[in-house]
Amino acid sequence: MLTRRTTFRLYPSKQQTAKLFEWKRLHCYLYNAALADRRDMYKRWGISVDYYGQQNCLPAFKAEWPEFTELGSHALQATLKRVDFAFERFFRGLGGYPKFKGNRYYSGWTYPCKQSWKAQTDGEHGQLKLTNLGEISMRGKARTWGTPTTCTIFYRHGKWYASITVKCEPVRETAGGSIGLDLGCKDAVTFSDGTRKAKPAFIASADKAVKRASKRLRRKRAPNRDKRVRGSRRWRVERQKVSRLQRKVTRQREHWIHELTSNIVSANSLIAGENLNVKGMTAKAKKGKRKKQKAGLNRSILSVGFGMIGQFLDYKSAEAGGFYVESNTRKLKPTQRCAICWELTPKTLAHRVHVCSNSECAHVEDRDVNAAQVNLIDATGRKPALSRRSSASTKCASMKQAGELKRAKSLALKDNGTKTPSFFKVG
Repeated sequence: MLTRRTTFRLYPSKQQTAKLFEWKRLHCYLYNAALADRRDMYKRWGISVDYYGQQNCLPAFKAEWPEFTELGSHALQATLKRVDFAFERFFRGLGGYPKFKGNRYYSGWTYPCKQSWKAQTDGEHGQLKLTNLGEISMRGKARTWGTPTTCTIFYRHGKWYASITVKCEPVRETAGGSIGLDLGCKDAVTFSDGTRKAKPAFIASADKAVKRASKRLRRKRAPNRDKRVRGSRRWRVERQKVSRLQRKVTRQREHWIHELTSNIVSANSLIAGENLNVKGMTAKAKKGKRKKQKAGLNRSILSVGFGMIGQFLDYKSAEAGGFYVESNTRKLKPTQRCAICWELTPKTLAHRVHVCSNSECAHVEDRDVNAAQVNLIDATGRKPALSRRSSASTKCASMKQAGELKRAKSLALKDNGTKTPSFFKVG
């Protein structure tokens, strides 16, 4: 059984909307109270408060604040667990010290079990029943439905949503093919068979629209806390337009990646990709190091969705019973390695055609296609033998080639039972 998540759009009535906002405010208050309790107890008395200590205080807390009773004990425990997760990330060095949250920035709350809620649906639309609130109409469609386990209610961009996780057994169809792929900025995906998937056209048009809207936004009076200047009404309107355009292109990109990865998985049971450090690739340029060019490159990488493609291929291949293998690009260097003789040929970004530097191979192929073929060969394990140039081909060999030749001759003499001459001895 696997866990899958589906998000439904909620359509509450006016009374239900007011109640949802009130519950969100109370959960935000509890989050900040738990955070302040941990901080003050450690600063004043050096006592570390954990999750179980705060959980045991909930009955007394609800007796003092009876309005929290209708929220449900398990939902309140999940809010305390959010604080615990935030501190765990801080202690592990994965994030900063937890901060207090304002009500407008607090998204929602979670029901960690089946208590206090029920999803009345078979995976397509339906109703969500919450204790002390009633039934709320919801719309959405799940690819595979199963047994609901958790439910998260959140408010985003003026709309209410319910994110429901279910235990299910998803099934996908796949063929017995195998393919390697290489991700890029010009062509989003290049496959080992020579086919390409270009970057979708909506990305360029969306970039232009966001650029125009951002230019109009810069002409309005923006808020400034230091100078105690409030943003103008026109600035807020333009800010909403920019956000609306960015959300639209985000949905389009996610839909396109879902279609792309589903088509790849349906035709191949073995998919060879590359393990890319997207966070490092899209880091800001150092001071005085071509900042504008690096910013444009980062924008191109993020617009394609390098990280999302790998994640989607991973879980969809598992559902279909196939395999998604990522090569270690730092060790393998698929862009520089030859798919025929496995020898490295250094290149720059300007070199778009791979021409093998080995005179015995002289393999010529498109740079991205060759990289995709190298990824596929590395995933299947059928690596060609490393080419070694004979001593007659060059008058002066490198230190590495001389060492390989020396070891090869030494092993050949040992296999023949001949004593190794002194000038071939190692060490």
